[in-house]
Amino acid sequence: MSNPKHLQYTKEHEWLTAAEDGVSTVGITAHAADALGDIVYVQLPEVGDTVTAGETCGELESTKSVSDLYSPATGEIVEVNQAVIDDNSLVNSAPFEGGWLFKVRVEATDELLDADAYTAFIGG
Repeated sequence: MSNPKHLQYTKEHEWLTAAEDGVSTVGITAHAADALGDIVYVQLPEVGDTVTAGETCGELESTKSVSDLYSPATGEIVEVNQAVIDDNSLVNSAPFEGGWLFKVRVEATDELLDADAYTAFIGG
């Protein structure tokens, strides 16, 4: 699966949409989902929580391991994807679509990569 050109990426394998009305959507990349294997539990920040770019804000547990989830932006959580909490497999099956994790009102971002730089970073 290729990395969509309209997204920005972190070296921790999260993606971020361009802000619409100050809000961006966050998820993990297909590369991360493949490396983790089948996701069996998702712990996300709660609506109203403040997250900080580059710091942990949740966990993803798979059949292989537990991985920290890092926020690519600083801001307030305005929505979490209940569908992913109810059906963790969406993270694996549709990491760039239905498997998004949360939406954040962006105040600042961490150092982000475009799709080409992220693809090079993961050796693609």
